[in-house]
Amino acid sequence: MSQVKASLNVLNQEQIQKIHEMAVTILEKTGIRVDDPNARAIFKKAIGQDIKNNKVFIPRKLTEWAINASPSKIDALQRDGLPGFTLDSQNNDQSIFGIGVTNLYYQDPLTDKVTTFTRDHMARATRLGEGLDEFNTIATPGVIQDCRSEEAELIGFLEMLANTAKPITLLISEPETFEKCLSMCDSLIGEKATQTSIIPYFNPITPLILNAETTIKMEQTVSRGMPFIFSNYGMSGATCPITPGGTLALLTAELLAGLVYGQLLNEGTPVILGSLPAAFDMKKMQSYYTPQSMLINLACGEMMTHYKIPHCGTSGGWMGRGPDLMAGSMLWQNHLTSILGSPDLVPFVGNNFDSLAFSPATVVYAAEIIRLARDFNKGFSLDPDEVGLEEIINLGPGASYLTSNLTMQKFKEPLTKSKIWPFIPLEKWQEQGEPKVGKELREYTHALIEELPTPDNHDRILETGEEYLQSLS
Repeated sequence: MSQVKASLNVLNQEQIQKIHEMAVTILEKTGIRVDDPNARAIFKKAIGQDIKNNKVFIPRKLTEWAINASPSKIDALQRDGLPGFTLDSQNNDQSIFGIGVTNLYYQDPLTDKVTTFTRDHMARATRLGEGLDEFNTIATPGVIQDCRSEEAELIGFLEMLANTAKPITLLISEPETFEKCLSMCDSLIGEKATQTSIIPYFNPITPLILNAETTIKMEQTVSRGMPFIFSNYGMSGATCPITPGGTLALLTAELLAGLVYGQLLNEGTPVILGSLPAAFDMKKMQSYYTPQSMLINLACGEMMTHYKIPHCGTSGGWMGRGPDLMAGSMLWQNHLTSILGSPDLVPFVGNNFDSLAFSPATVVYAAEIIRLARDFNKGFSLDPDEVGLEEIINLGPGASYLTSNLTMQKFKEPLTKSKIWPFIPLEKWQEQGEPKVGKELREYTHALIEELPTPDNHDRILETGEEYLQSLS
């Protein structure tokens, strides 16, 4: 088949090797700080040296062993055991998208008004991700503010379990709460479903710190045979070198350190690695995603392809104030480059105000972008049956193709049509009072949320989960 298809690469093999050399050199000569005594003991046993001042210097051979030990492919299942998605570092034809993550506020889809994130918002956000085909995973959409803080993450996870059957990307802050969440999940959906449909997400502290909360949760996850995401957040000029190259080298080293620890816990543990590379504005004391962020994101994905390790990238959540032009510019950059490039998993779509506010309308807008970007990525064929060269020759100059043989064969194939915006001519638009596309998007999102069905096992999971939570009191 002669298929015309766009692709996007930012690194050549020489550059990939150079970045790898810099990363392993950082681990050997700068090392990492390891805060948890148990984690230090595990490193000490592997390295065969005493660890001073909590600093671990990771030998090159140990890093290369970990890279070779980590699986190149990870399957995530839905709750019912049906296929969810596959992350394949050697075949990233289809980037996987998800919604989230840990927002403190909720943005009303009709008015854009921002309010604190509540339990009802968690249910609505999760059910929206369940109902949109463009998303294959739900990352913890927010942090519930209308219940006791010690229960907020447990209740939030319960609402996620009750409102989606899709694989869940789980973000929980405290190790004790994290263990309770996994135990609750075991009791509600079974240990096997927990193992195959829940993917925890962990962060080190950049630069080069494996904090105790992270290593403890990694150990809890690995002991259950679960995959996990190890992802860092770096700010060029603040927590990372100010240059893109320096940021990429440091973040890659940090990811490899997490990979080494995961494999030391259990050789062959499935790990997904990735970065959220931002820039830091010293005047405003604020971080931003920039075009350079997108380049670093793609480069990180290519490094993971080189290592044969699935990649988790950034999702374009930035300083949008709703589903607006600011949000759209970054979403298009992120989603199109992710689909054309090497990122495997793009889990955190739908956040505005620097990931503080979850916006359902932005999620729906992003779904439209993802759909169009995937259509673009399909390319087109130059096979003889597709080109119809003989038909062109036979019909000649000035011909009409409205009723040609090839047209009659293919005119029923679907064209790209929007679920949100009707394609109307100028006169009709004027007759309708010149409706604004933003208003149409907001109304569509609001109606979609109101019409989403309740999952079949919703009530059972909530009831059983509430009983479990009461048993913890």
